[in-house]
Amino acid sequence: MRKLAFATVFLAAALLAIAMFATAENAHVQRIGMVIGIKADQISAYEALHAASNPGVRDLLDKYHMHNFSIYMRQLDDGKYYLFGYYEYTGTDYKAEMEKLAAEPRNRKWLSVTGPMQAPLPGEQSWAMMKEVYHNP
Repeated sequence: MRKLAFATVFLAAALLAIAMFATAENAHVQRIGMVIGIKADQISAYEALHAASNPGVRDLLDKYHMHNFSIYMRQLDDGKYYLFGYYEYTGTDYKAEMEKLAAEPRNRKWLSVTGPMQAPLPGEQSWAMMKEVYHNP
């Protein structure tokens, strides 16, 4: 009986520790949304660059704590195509890490290829950051 009670207490403590760790891990996740246009004649090439078989700069995204990176595309009523990007940043110094990523030679090369395919929104140089208005955890 004592062993069963000890095992139950131990299991409960372990589950509590796991729950607390999971909550702490998610507490500093910063969700990032961004939007940019894409030139219609560049869509196929852009999709090919982002195909699963092309590693591109994926390892750099992980290196700089950018996870669950996704890009979606939609043609809007104005006839133009737009990309919506989303990722979760899990590091502790977003600004510094984005500066380091921007200085990475492979990332600079990647952006020199993808940049001309895109059409930034008026007044923007690249992806426009979006304001999060709702999140359902």
